[in-house]
Amino acid sequence: MFYLSLGESLKNARISNNMTQEFVASSIGVSRQAVSKWENGTSDPSTANLLALSKLYQISPEQLLRDISK
Repeated sequence: MFYLSLGESLKNARISNNMTQEFVASSIGVSRQAVSKWENGTSDPSTANLLALSKLYQISPEQLLRDISK
């Protein structure tokens, strides 16, 4: 089974929703750099931001985390 990183999962969700990092950042109240760091694996979003991202992407948090390798 192929596993994604959390960053890859977040990036795939953003791209599949045709959103830019800037749009995501402004929608949930963080900097574009924060979104970039989450997507490249430099840092992870807080639980609150992960929930905001899942709502923005219209998918459950479980879907974002389902194929993540531990």
